[in-house]
Amino acid sequence: MSEVQEKDNFWLIVGGLILTTVILVGVLKGRETEHLKSGAVAQLQTETFSKIEKRHTSNNSSAAQMAGK
Repeated sequence: MSEVQEKDNFWLIVGGLILTTVILVGVLKGRETEHLKSGAVAQLQTETFSKIEKRHTSNNSSAAQMAGK
């Protein structure tokens, strides 16, 4: 009598998981830089640096004014 051999689906499951992981990584990498396309980051950086520069110049001028008085 011959025994009926069960089909081993282990490697199909492992292959499916690997394929799913690769697809998800590709999709997430594609979405990773979507926020940069809107220009919001560049606008925020420009605004931040201008505020820093304004504080820097106002601190220097007030220190110079204090030294002069």
